[in-house]
Amino acid sequence: MAKTIGVTVSERIQAGLVVDHKIVGPLHVFPANYDPDSEDGDDGLVELPTETLVHTICDQILAAANGATDIQAVGVALPGLIRTGVVEEAPNLPQLKGARIQEFITNELRNRGIHAPVTILNDADGCAAGLASLHGRLNSFIRVWTLGIGIGYGRYPFAEGVWEGGHSVVSLDDKERFCGCGGRGHMEGIMGHRAMRLRFLDMEPEEVFEAAKINPATGHCADQRCLEFKHLWHKALAASTASSIHMAGAGKFYLTGFNVRFVDLPMLKDYLQQMVKMSPLQSYSVEIVHDDAQTRVIGAAVSAEQAAGL
Repeated sequence: MAKTIGVTVSERIQAGLVVDHKIVGPLHVFPANYDPDSEDGDDGLVELPTETLVHTICDQILAAANGATDIQAVGVALPGLIRTGVVEEAPNLPQLKGARIQEFITNELRNRGIHAPVTILNDADGCAAGLASLHGRLNSFIRVWTLGIGIGYGRYPFAEGVWEGGHSVVSLDDKERFCGCGGRGHMEGIMGHRAMRLRFLDMEPEEVFEAAKINPATGHCADQRCLEFKHLWHKALAASTASSIHMAGAGKFYLTGFNVRFVDLPMLKDYLQQMVKMSPLQSYSVEIVHDDAQTRVIGAAVSAEQAAGL
């Protein structure tokens, strides 16, 4: 049984020892006092210089290894555009843009006595691998939308490519410029949490979707603007999913992330049915799942294990 380390890096660093696709021992977290409800709780890693961040990641890997020197692979899942071990773009961790992160972590781990191969992957791909393992689909093709501050698109098994699905163009409206990358008409510019807050400066996303609910007694909602946005939000998700189906074929789609609470599955499926009409492509399915830190750590470890041929 392969002994691997999985690491996820987002608002915090989480690392765990994975054996036979299961976490052994506790997850090691930095910062340990991370508070997701704090207004500045997500700034800690952004403020770290690249070298310091690499050392901190390696600290958590060493803690997860717990003295073991027979680690066979290490997987590190990061937000951003990752190719051949280089962070080509990282809006959420801008200090990593252009960093040869695989080389940096590999060298630092060797200095500390761990000589395992290191795999760097996008965090949404790590989520996809973790869900594939959790749901017994390691021999299947799956895709994952992670609905959060931004929109992540992950796929399993790994395949070379950019896969920035959250930046799929779903609108030709010149006013749709809320995406964090600055692009026009992007899915993330409609569905991303940050984008929704920019669009509704007077309301939080939770309030928007609450105001969009139809009152059964009256047949009306509290705010027609919010109802129209709810439909736009689901159309954006359906459009990007339909585009993926038309490019890569039908299959299983998982929806996860903290904003899956806003998904109205019947509405989404209705829009998908309107968009995907070719009968060979209609064998797709969509399921809401709730992933957690352990799922993502396992996914990073599984990806590293497969990359190393274990």
